Amino acid sequence: MKARHVLLWSLLALVLIAGGAAYAWVRSHRAQLELGVGYAARVGCGCRYMGGRALADCHKDFEPGMEPIRLSENAATRTITASVPLIASRSARYDPVLGCQPKPFASTPLAVRH
Repeated sequence: MKARHVLLWSLLALVLIAGGAAYAWVRSHRAQLELGVGYAARVGCGCRYMGGRALADCHKDFEPGMEPIRLSENAATRTITASVPLIASRSARYDPVLGCQPKPFASTPLAVRH
């Protein structure tokens, strides 16, 4: 019975260490991930609505290292959303006059007052 408890506590410690390491990695790379999904949303939007290509084909336009980013489409609003699930997400909407425009952050104030 004692060996079983040691094994369970060891597994619990391993899971906690792995979870902490994953959290630290995401926290240290969050800005890069936000930048990457913003770029991917604009590239995907241009590929889909300006280039007329299938959304699945738009991954060919990504830079190396962008493999974790997923694209989704809302055809009704002509919006492409790029995301790394549970970490970062950005959208770009196609406008016939302005092209693909990123949606602003919901938490970003429109004007900064001093």
